[in-house]
Amino acid sequence: MDSLKKEIDAYNAAKAEKVPAEILATMTQCTEDLKNSGIEAGALKKGDRMPDFELPNQHGKSRRLSDYLSESRVVLNIYRGGWCPYCNLEMKALHDVLSEIEAKGARLVGLTPETTGKAAETALRHEIDIDILSDDGNKVAESMGLVFELPQALRPIYEKIGIDIPAYNGDNSFKLPVPATFIIGQDGVIQYSFVNSDYTLRLEPSEIVTQLG
Repeated sequence: MDSLKKEIDAYNAAKAEKVPAEILATMTQCTEDLKNSGIEAGALKKGDRMPDFELPNQHGKSRRLSDYLSESRVVLNIYRGGWCPYCNLEMKALHDVLSEIEAKGARLVGLTPETTGKAAETALRHEIDIDILSDDGNKVAESMGLVFELPQALRPIYEKIGIDIPAYNGDNSFKLPVPATFIIGQDGVIQYSFVNSDYTLRLEPSEIVTQLG
């Protein structure tokens, strides 16, 4: 069993013991509804060109995708926010393979709707030395076909456990991206894509290393 999946399975087992069954059922139904919406089919995929964009990193410095690509391939990891336990497990696992990704001649870059301050907290928490770009209003993720609105049924559940999406994102919306990972060639064309509307399923970092060749 791969390492990230093992961590996620352990978290899911603990969650199943602590979270009431009706809440778990609501979460599962909302995930199924999102999957059935066809959002994955509309997302960017292998062979598509990634639109160029410019966003601030966690230090407030402006970064452009094309500048990264002028130096190397890019592994672009889109995550929901530092409030998401699955995103945190994924970030920790990415930290563990960062040197392998760089050894393959690629650069790992994060992208999230959370504010630069929250992104800085995420980077610091996982001691991961990468740019995490703050996608204000999910505009860039929207251009990738990844954005949806958190269902009304989930909002009181999130609120009860202290997750304030608008506060993390710095706006009044409940928009979030479907978590995704893209390997982008220096020509801007996507060489590999992983998009899954089930936020509990993430690409194994070892697979990123494998796909980098």
